[in-house]
Amino acid sequence: MSAAVADIVVVGSANVDLVIALSRLPAPGETVTGGRLAREMGGKGANAAVAAARLGARVALVAAVGDDADGAAVREDLAAHGVGTAGVVTIPDAATGLAAVLVDDAGENAIAVASGANLALDAAAVHAGLRAATGPEAVVVTNLEIPDAAVAAVAEHCRAHDLRLVLDPGPARALPVAVLSAATVVTPNRGELATLLGADGTPRDLLDAGATAVAVTLGADGVELHAADPAAGSPARIPSFAVDAVDTTGAGDAFAAALALALHDGLALPDAVRFAAATGALATRAPGARAALPDRSTVAALLAGGA
Repeated sequence: MSAAVADIVVVGSANVDLVIALSRLPAPGETVTGGRLAREMGGKGANAAVAAARLGARVALVAAVGDDADGAAVREDLAAHGVGTAGVVTIPDAATGLAAVLVDDAGENAIAVASGANLALDAAAVHAGLRAATGPEAVVVTNLEIPDAAVAAVAEHCRAHDLRLVLDPGPARALPVAVLSAATVVTPNRGELATLLGADGTPRDLLDAGATAVAVTLGADGVELHAADPAAGSPARIPSFAVDAVDTTGAGDAFAAALALALHDGLALPDAVRFAAATGALATRAPGARAALPDRSTVAALLAGGA
């Protein structure tokens, strides 16, 4: 795939995941034994890129990996999934990001990340990667597993070139108005919304900061969509999709990627969110962030009530 014709350009993290499946998550200070270990490719940015590619999009990733065996494995895996890697920079003397993911029998998870090379993704690399990969119709996706300067560079580039931006604010932290005001859609879950805004904050605060729309993912309660345009019927509730959830790791990444693709394809915002919700639900059906990522026909079947 040529990066110059990407439909979706993801700017974010690329990690190797060590996934341990347990009967239950440990409490602080507790050890839970009997787990099963798997080594997977991960990182919110790379997950979103692979999710979009699985749905049939032309995708490019802007990210940073270390000059190590894990970095080479990340590049090889992305290429195997059809993701353009011209914007993936190698950081000398840095380790590729590594995540430890604990998953219980109910599909809930706890994740710790050694960010490594992800913390070296700078504004210059972001601008260069976006210049090379984005055409006028591309939709950009970013997340917060990269430095503030990299996120700010994404917002600056999208604003300057009138590109649509899906902002996945995880792992959540406070964001400046300059970033929020560049977002077409912000996609926090409940916990991320509280971290972004504090206990008394509401999605309206993100709209007031300049975001065009906010899609709050609520798990089994679906998605609550808030739009700045009063004509959009805000807020609207998009119901959840019933699937046999095994592991929620990566579901938010799949949601953001699918939302970006649906917007690229011209779906109205509520329909785009519904497409994203179906994709995110389907992504929970197997352990790991990528094993259950659906193709477009599988999403269509679920939307039609046939899955």
